[in-house]
Amino acid sequence: MENTSNKGETMTKTILITGASSGFGKETAKLFQQKGWNVIATMRSPEKEQDLNELENILVTKLDVQDSESINHAIKEGITRFGRIDALLNNAGYGLMGVFESATKEQIQNQYAVNVFGLMNVTQAVLPFLRENGQGTIINVSTFGGITALPFGSLYNSSKFAVEGFSESLSHELSSLNIAVKIIEPGGVSTNFRNGIEMIKNEIPDYGPILATFFSRYATATAHLAKATAEDVAATIYQAATDQTKKLRYVVGDDAQFYIDARMKNSDEEFVKQMRDYFID
Repeated sequence: MENTSNKGETMTKTILITGASSGFGKETAKLFQQKGWNVIATMRSPEKEQDLNELENILVTKLDVQDSESINHAIKEGITRFGRIDALLNNAGYGLMGVFESATKEQIQNQYAVNVFGLMNVTQAVLPFLRENGQGTIINVSTFGGITALPFGSLYNSSKFAVEGFSESLSHELSSLNIAVKIIEPGGVSTNFRNGIEMIKNEIPDYGPILATFFSRYATATAHLAKATAEDVAATIYQAATDQTKKLRYVVGDDAQFYIDARMKNSDEEFVKQMRDYFID
């Protein structure tokens, strides 16, 4: 997607980003601003943001993906400031890890409320403006865990499986309207997301031995592979927004490709054996 209009004149494009206070969202906001885009950088606590407020053509504003009023207000504020929205990055989300049997009903519902329904809420609110433009791009941040599931990721993985299915279906639905849908699938990137994973408290002893070794086994499984940085993810998001292709999925990081290949290039039996060898047996 170049910064030109259908008539050929130069035009600054605008992207709305959710979860722009840290990690992928913040790095993407900075990169798009450097590339000459207008950026609507949204977050739940904009009053705490300092860095982005100092950059030109960035509007920092409040948006909670679970609050329709805040979504509509952020969109209205962005269009008032910049005139239009050309791309949406659904980045807001978090990871809930641990023993499914020990998860509370509130934890289960909140994982989906943010990662799935929140993403859908923002997408549905932005779509009328993309249709009005006659073009646009929706970019949804998933993970390699949206293709392949690991132990103790039942809630996070399944929420990202939902994002993948939603995005793939929506891409077909919107293709005739000249609106592209793209999926970003990063691997184990070191950001506040990984540092802030919510762990389910487990008090069921039967799971203890497996859970105790999971994270060390996870680190060992792909220790030999290059990990992407948040800047790499931002660069891939920019590529997805501007390459004008029909490409649907963008994998970021050799470790992400490792897990996706394990799932896609093996039979179910081979894949299951490989994962159990890494994490269980």
